Amino acid sequence: MGDANHGMLGIRVERGRASDEELAVLTVVLLTLRARARAKRAEGRPGPRRRRLRLDDYQAPHSWR
Repeated sequence: MGDANHGMLGIRVERGRASDEELAVLTVVLLTLRARARAKRAEGRPGPRRRRLRLDDYQAPHSWR
């Protein structure tokens, strides 16, 4: 049904050589920062906005009720 790597984080070392341990630490740090950002975004979302309907607040001067 698609790519086996779908949803996985890809990391590429541009310069130098990173050991397996260094890549593991970097992966943990990046995934932690990503999870924290998602949690912060979800926490900061306001609830659904509800507008109170007020029919009697204003009546035009020419209206007869």
